[in-house]
Amino acid sequence: MSKFKKKAEVKQEIPTSSMPDVVFMLLFFFMVTTEMRETTIHVKQQIPKASQLRKLERKTLVASLYIGEPTKAEDGKDAKIQANDVFIDTKEIIKWVNEEKSKLEEVEREQITIALKVDSESKRGIIADVETELRKGNARKILYTALDNSKVTKN
Repeated sequence: MSKFKKKAEVKQEIPTSSMPDVVFMLLFFFMVTTEMRETTIHVKQQIPKASQLRKLERKTLVASLYIGEPTKAEDGKDAKIQANDVFIDTKEIIKWVNEEKSKLEEVEREQITIALKVDSESKRGIIADVETELRKGNARKILYTALDNSKVTKN
């Protein structure tokens, strides 16, 4: 009888020489495509729902004001106004509007839109005060942020 030779077990290893290239490409991709949030929201935000919504054409002309109860207990329980990363009083809104307008080109300054992101539990009084101050600061385009009612899942 003839003897059969057993084949030696060949180990196939995955080549890892290009692994660092792949990792750096993925890292670079996510660094380039990720948008960082410009402001940290310090107020509670439960955005109301709406059925008829429009998208903005130019988001660069939008400045946001957040209104709601502070998330930290040390800031109190009353609704506060947050502009950029700080709380402001209603009397400081005109100054804030002028600062936001100064960031824009001179041609675009009168086209600025103020986005009010108001917690659904906030009282109407503070919103009316903000609207009055915005009128005084000549910021007449106001956008009320809402969620699309048809896309919101009900629990």
